[in-house]
Amino acid sequence: MSTPTPEVYERGKGMDAHNQVMREIRSRKEASYDPREPTRVWLDEDNTPDGVKRSLTIILNTGGCRWARAGGCTMCGYVAESVDGGSVSHDALVDQIDVCLEHEAENADEPAELIKIYTSGSFLDEREVGAETRRAIAETFADRERMVVESLPDFVDREKIEDFTDRGLDTDVAIGLETATDRVRHDCVNKYFDFADFEDACAQAARADRESESADAGVKAYLLMKPPFLAEPEAVRDMISSVERCADVEGCHTVSMNPCNVQRYTMVDELYFRDGYRPPWLWSVAHVLEETADVDAIVVSDPVGHGSERGPHNCGECDDLVQKAIKDFDLRQDPSVFEQVSCECELTWETVLERERSFNQPLTR
Repeated sequence: MSTPTPEVYERGKGMDAHNQVMREIRSRKEASYDPREPTRVWLDEDNTPDGVKRSLTIILNTGGCRWARAGGCTMCGYVAESVDGGSVSHDALVDQIDVCLEHEAENADEPAELIKIYTSGSFLDEREVGAETRRAIAETFADRERMVVESLPDFVDREKIEDFTDRGLDTDVAIGLETATDRVRHDCVNKYFDFADFEDACAQAARADRESESADAGVKAYLLMKPPFLAEPEAVRDMISSVERCADVEGCHTVSMNPCNVQRYTMVDELYFRDGYRPPWLWSVAHVLEETADVDAIVVSDPVGHGSERGPHNCGECDDLVQKAIKDFDLRQDPSVFEQVSCECELTWETVLERERSFNQPLTR
């Protein structure tokens, strides 16, 4: 991985010592990536304010999140999948979109109604995706129903959202808030902004929504279940509170809870190999979804790497069943699905919630 030049650093933000160490860790990456190929693309279904929609998810291969190149979040290793050099041309990004459209044509009976575009950074940061490319992508998908784009709150403004809503696309900005608790976001995640900045971004989306005559706009908050340095019960309490606080913010209509998984080139990875971190229990994910089922927002979760030691897991016997119940809840928002799954390891999880503390975590593997 190329060494970031000083101008991409967000100096004076976050934990300086952590950022310095993480830049060194991430410099060990040896893999390189084709700037004309997307990082990933897949077809799925997603719950939206207008119901369940067929979705095409695209992860563009960009120069990487500017905050991650400065050192970044304790759990995020996606910058290791970024193109060397810190930037990707307009033509190369358009080629990536063409590859995704070809994938859709080959694997779907009809075009997806929902398009989700991520960059493992900020789609609305014009140092990652320029204005010309953003508008070209909006034009390419103008015949679809809904668009989701990813961004840190710094880069969210009404005019950028209007590139999509002016073409009749309902538009959601996915913001990696991680937690509504500023201290946890700063000290456990190493994310520099405050909850108030998230509220400001939601206000920008709400303004775009009010001013558009042909499309809706809103925010999808991404939360992190169990960042490092929190014990399981602390993580559960923080997540329930965070879901509730996000649901109360005007403009935020969906909350996506992402259970932490252990990615390479991260602080979480370093802790994991020293027995200082265990990914969250899937029982904890189910519990949070049950406890927040009545908030005024869609609440979903997609446990990446479920059932593996580096991903959210229970005992290994019930992981697939609990994951299936979580997926069912995502689509139907019915907490009764969790009454249909049980396992002996639930008692172990309950003991962890009762006895695990930050100074002795993880209590189990």
